[in-house]
Amino acid sequence: MRSTAKITRAQELIAASRVGKARDRAMAAEPYSREISRAVSTLVSHHMRMDHALLNLRPDTSRVAVLLMTSDRGFCGGYNNNVIRRSEALSELLRDQGKEPVVHVVGRKGVEWHRFRERELAGQWTGMSGHPDYATAAEIGQTLIDAFDLPTREGGVGEVHVVYTHFLSMLSQRTTAHRILPMEVEEVEEEVSAEEARAGGGLPKAPYEFDPSPEAVLDELLRTYVRSRIWFMMLASAASEWAARRTAMSSATENAHDLIDRLTREANDARQAEITTEIAEIVGGAEALRPG
Repeated sequence: MRSTAKITRAQELIAASRVGKARDRAMAAEPYSREISRAVSTLVSHHMRMDHALLNLRPDTSRVAVLLMTSDRGFCGGYNNNVIRRSEALSELLRDQGKEPVVHVVGRKGVEWHRFRERELAGQWTGMSGHPDYATAAEIGQTLIDAFDLPTREGGVGEVHVVYTHFLSMLSQRTTAHRILPMEVEEVEEEVSAEEARAGGGLPKAPYEFDPSPEAVLDELLRTYVRSRIWFMMLASAASEWAARRTAMSSATENAHDLIDRLTREANDARQAEITTEIAEIVGGAEALRPG
């Protein structure tokens, strides 16, 4: 048991040393995705007649892609179970709406869970859940975009949903399901110059100039947005995985020490009782041999 406590303590220290770096990477990637979303919103709001497949709701959503992000390793408490449970709830909801979920999985634990139940996977990526790289995120994003570009009757999908774990703090992570395609764009108010804004005329103009054309820029922005969102979700999931592993290993270490203390007390009590019994037997024997 002491060896087990040493192992879980080592795992806790490793996770604690890596969760900070993973959190910093996720926080560094978030502004980029946010600014791309802002640029897309500005572009669409100022060019109302623009149309793009990644923005529009598809009339045929009989097939829907679901990407769930799990871990490659265990020892992280309920991290993977929460993702899988959320994915199953989402898939059930989609089936109730007459949609067929097409599952893609990141992480060996999710792949093994589906293989054990002999469920087909449209895509799988393993070996980098704790240390994701942008090349893999771009590959995943392009795979989902290609599926979305295809009509459902040709094997494509009408929507893309992602189930991942959002990092809130070292002690709090939230399993989240988010639709990334078709993209939801919030229209912004018409912006005016800084002089007009100071005079009460509205928001200052955003510093965006589109070249070669708004349509070409929109297409590239939307595809970059999908890849950046996948990248941010993978980083957030990695930070959540290390935080969950740290918490789980900390609890395991505490439980191991509690068990060691309890077993030590029980062993001491048993040894003390045995010694007392032996002393009593010796005293009794000596009394019996004493001449009357």
